[in-house]
Amino acid sequence: MTAGRRASTLQPLLAGVVGTVTGFFGSVAVLLAGLTAAGATAEQAASGLVALCVAQGVLSIVLSWRLRIPVCFAWSTPGAALLVAAHREGGSFGTAVGAFLLAGVLTAGTGAVPALARFVDRIPPALTGALLAGVLLPFCLAPVTEAVRLPLLVLPLVAGWLLLSRFAPRAAGPVVIVTALVVTVLQGTAGAAVPPLPMLAPPALDPVGVVALGVPLYLVTMAGQHLPGFAVLRANGYVPPTRPALVVSGLASAVVAPFGGVGVNLAAITGAIMVGHDAGEDRSRRWLSGVASGCTYLLLAGTAGLVAGIVGEAPPALVEAAAGLALLGAFVGAVSSALERPDTRVPAAVTFLIVGSGIAVAGVGSAFWGLLVGGIALAVLARRPPAAGDASPMP
Repeated sequence: MTAGRRASTLQPLLAGVVGTVTGFFGSVAVLLAGLTAAGATAEQAASGLVALCVAQGVLSIVLSWRLRIPVCFAWSTPGAALLVAAHREGGSFGTAVGAFLLAGVLTAGTGAVPALARFVDRIPPALTGALLAGVLLPFCLAPVTEAVRLPLLVLPLVAGWLLLSRFAPRAAGPVVIVTALVVTVLQGTAGAAVPPLPMLAPPALDPVGVVALGVPLYLVTMAGQHLPGFAVLRANGYVPPTRPALVVSGLASAVVAPFGGVGVNLAAITGAIMVGHDAGEDRSRRWLSGVASGCTYLLLAGTAGLVAGIVGEAPPALVEAAAGLALLGAFVGAVSSALERPDTRVPAAVTFLIVGSGIAVAGVGSAFWGLLVGGIALAVLARRPPAAGDASPMP
């Protein structure tokens, strides 16, 4: 094998491994915090993590190999953050499992039914951006609150994150989270490791709760993961396999839901590592990064019990602060999307404030009410286009 051929093979393989490890450790604390907030035990959280890793690994390998493009999958980090926002007062894990199933079915339906895809396209980016920003707000506040409460532990973590963000931005999130996990173990405040075995959790017969959580989960995953994932592929010269990717990821989400999996979707931020120039100059060989990503996920599935045990059923304060630092970039992007257009800023602000408040009315969480009230505000405040014969446009 020539040197050029070896490089065109080795580089995408390394990109797949690096991107997957970065995504795993950069968001695993958020995933476990979301599952435990939704009522999962440490064993159920480990089961969800195993199921997601296996599903993502299989999909990444199969689609990348069949389509010969780097199609990489991940769990729904915005969806996990939504669970925290929706279950601040506690809740049934069975209801969350039902919401996972509903979101997966809606995702598969979006790929299979063009009318659903058109519905998603009509949702203003201001509202989806505000929804995502409101969901991420509690995490991004954690470094602030915990720095006041535990300055000797959190402030060095913040300083390290700032330095890494300046000189190695891609490593910043994963490094601070791994550091927080290690410090938690050394302090003796970590939980015990649990077996990384699949556990069935039946969905609850709670139609109102399932719909109130499942629809926002579907929307925030679509806006925060799938659409950016398609954009990453498109920006690197690939035609996104939109409908197949949505169908298979939706079906996979429905399959892993009873095992505690929050949802499978296209990789967005870390997808750029596995799809772009980091995966080699030869675009025809970059599909190998998707295969490497899938294999790495299958290996990481074995760590689920250890990681879930460290975090335990109540994520340590240091881990929550690290997760907030890792999500700050996503929060900034969501806020920018929400406030980009002057004519939709007020409805976006309404959505953001309601979702970020964490209120629950009639047992329905803030994400649903934020979307509903924000949509009403958008309909009321939308500017009427000038009719023919008007002397001047509306101010």
